[in-house]
Amino acid sequence: MTTIPTPEQTEPPAPPAPLEHASELAVALRLSVGRIARALRQAHAVGDQTLSEVSVLARLDRDGSMSPSALAACERVRPQAMATTLGGLEDRGLVSRRPDATDGRRQVISLTPDGMRFLADRRSASLQRLTGAVGTTLSPAEQQQLLDVMPLLERIAEQL
Repeated sequence: MTTIPTPEQTEPPAPPAPLEHASELAVALRLSVGRIARALRQAHAVGDQTLSEVSVLARLDRDGSMSPSALAACERVRPQAMATTLGGLEDRGLVSRRPDATDGRRQVISLTPDGMRFLADRRSASLQRLTGAVGTTLSPAEQQQLLDVMPLLERIAEQL
């Protein structure tokens, strides 16, 4: 006579073993994500803003107005490099500079309406290009697989 084990008698499933080839996965992920990012950046017109300029605009959009020194620290560049970047953005009317309300010696950099429009247009063009690539390259089942992996990619991004 065979007895069926009760839940108390069964052992919980063993945790999955760590991936032996995590470094190979990391290399493949970095290469793929890097190629996608480069392709999207290169799709913009010659004479368009530099990657540094776009990064500053995106940071101001995401984090709000801040001083040039705070921007330099956030972007991990020297203050002199940030001054050059901000000068170009200011010349094109994409950012504005005003005195800090609490310390008149400091300047605060903000996005202008033109800067916000520029970012929205750039994001829209990149999104359209990426949407087209996903739609024409991946089957509906593959698109679902990619969607299912997105939370994992977000967790990795949070750890970097």
